[in-house]
Amino acid sequence: KGSAENLSLTATKMKEELRKEIEIGAGVTASVDNSTLKVKGPKGEVKKNFLHPKVKISVENNMVILCAQKATKREKTMVGSFRSHIRNMIHGVKEPYQYKLKICSGHFPMNVSVSGKEVVIKNFLGEAVPRKIKIMPGVEVKVNGEEILVSGSDVEATGQTAARIESACRITNRDRRIFQDGCYIVEKAGSA
Repeated sequence: KGSAENLSLTATKMKEELRKEIEIGAGVTASVDNSTLKVKGPKGEVKKNFLHPKVKISVENNMVILCAQKATKREKTMVGSFRSHIRNMIHGVKEPYQYKLKICSGHFPMNVSVSGKEVVIKNFLGEAVPRKIKIMPGVEVKVNGEEILVSGSDVEATGQTAARIESACRITNRDRRIFQDGCYIVEKAGSA
């Protein structure tokens, strides 16, 4: 009988109500529509869908609240992930994320430009057809001489755009020690 009581006590401890609060801060507003969180700040706006059957999201007096009834280990990890995403969103609308890429052209002079919603790389390794990379929504790309600046409020979209530019210049079937041409990420958002 004693072991049955201990078992029921550990079962109730395992499944407990989990509530996490994230402070929004001054100058930032947040709203929830179904499971979509919209964060608006002085430097931009970010929307993200947080869909989980057991995790509820709400906004109350300048706080984003994540709540899970009878939370198991799986729900705890989801709440932790959602919390990190929301913190990134709040940080991004206050101060945009920025990635720096360096243009390295050793063999052929490469021409990198932005036209509309695309980054165009001409004359990469002497190719006649230019390489085109789509810029994700909400991301801004600037080319300053030998440097490409990618900035945006959404850390995922900004990082993905920078990665697309870098991977568009990937070289195959050549000696990498000699052919070092390309666009390389030299500075990431959040790390020096």
